[in-house]
Amino acid sequence: MSPRPLTEREQTLIDLYGYCQLGMTPQQFYSKWQVNQEAIALICARSMSTVRCWFKRGQSYRRPMHNDVRHLALMDFLLQHWEDIPEELKNRLCSKEGQ
Repeated sequence: MSPRPLTEREQTLIDLYGYCQLGMTPQQFYSKWQVNQEAIALICARSMSTVRCWFKRGQSYRRPMHNDVRHLALMDFLLQHWEDIPEELKNRLCSKEGQ
């Protein structure tokens, strides 16, 4: 089976996503939602020690990676708009199949 070629619309969508500046820092997410650092670690697929470094000050501080702030921004979007997402799309988006 060979891959399906991209349409112009699909390539535009990839470009929009690729250049999107979507991001939310762990501190912003933490102050907006009543979550703990364990939840942030789960969202970003990071260890607790890594997440703890995001909240430290001084030499122990470690900046989150671009993918981390994007994961948090996407989760923020989902938390805000979950009720607006059609059930079929929710099922496809969060399906445990194929994982």
